[in-house]
Amino acid sequence: MSDLVAALPVGSRVVVRWRLERPDEATGATLTDAVGTLSTRDQDTLTVDTSRGPVTIERGRVVAAKEVPPRPARRGAAHRAIGLEDLQRVMAPSWGAVERQHLGDWVLRASSGYTQRGNSVVPVGSPGMPLADAVEQVERWYAVRGLPAKFAVAGPEGFRPADDMLGALLLARGYTAASLTLNLTASTATVAAADPGGPAVVTSAELDEAWLETYRRTRTTVPGATEGVLLGSPRQLFGHIAPGGGLSQQLGLRAADAAGTAPIALGRLGIAAGWAGLGAVWTDPAYRGRGLAAHLTARLADEARRDGVHLIHLQVEHDNDGAIRLYRRLGFDVHSSYAYLTAPQSR
Repeated sequence: MSDLVAALPVGSRVVVRWRLERPDEATGATLTDAVGTLSTRDQDTLTVDTSRGPVTIERGRVVAAKEVPPRPARRGAAHRAIGLEDLQRVMAPSWGAVERQHLGDWVLRASSGYTQRGNSVVPVGSPGMPLADAVEQVERWYAVRGLPAKFAVAGPEGFRPADDMLGALLLARGYTAASLTLNLTASTATVAAADPGGPAVVTSAELDEAWLETYRRTRTTVPGATEGVLLGSPRQLFGHIAPGGGLSQQLGLRAADAAGTAPIALGRLGIAAGWAGLGAVWTDPAYRGRGLAAHLTARLADEARRDGVHLIHLQVEHDNDGAIRLYRRLGFDVHSSYAYLTAPQSR
């Protein structure tokens, strides 16, 4: 039984390469591919719904399988051609959550209050019931966990939540709209090629204590929940830049300024649905303005590219002009945006 097959989420778009029972009479090929939605999977078989109909494959014949991005919704570069709702689906698992539950197509996330993304609803698709009933059910779900209901309502760049059907309903219920956020996308090759150069970047699929301890200094964390979020994607990659190792010469610093062992720059990729999601980017204030964030981002993108992940996204608040300029220089474009709508405390 392939571990790679076991890791593929049912409902995701996949490509599966499998061994034919006998060579193809016309071509002599012994392998073939099925591309489509993974609809079912059991111990013996998996079924991929392709454009030509469902294909059932014996798991023992699978030689390669991976999740791939959703089909493009429009023409253009792949990172811009993805539809707004599909991008929301792609982004959702790239930042972990301690607890996830589906309400129809919606995804409810809770993480003891750690980060808005880890404690909000991704309201994409249908909840399987009237909107007002779904909102009430969401509110009860979060109330049990001692959290306010929070929805990540998405739209085009600069959209107004009041113009969205769900957004209007939430605002009428007293919800507050805040944290307008831009979704930026790019190809990993473009970002990697824009690397300004810099010190060595250390990457690992594991969350080591030095990375985590430095991350704890950058924001308020919740023991247990923070680790659950950081490790809660299908795959993740942690990157950091450490002091020393010729850093003082490369950055023009005195040797004393490059002393110490704690990382001076951090970043994380959450890999899901054939995309890499960039987050947790931070640079020690003493080292800012020296291109470390750009260098670290480019190196992470290059690692994803070499692993076969060709698209990357990130989220940045709409008024963070410095970060937006940085990411545009690396080749990111604004794709869409979203805002968090939060229930009043009395709910």
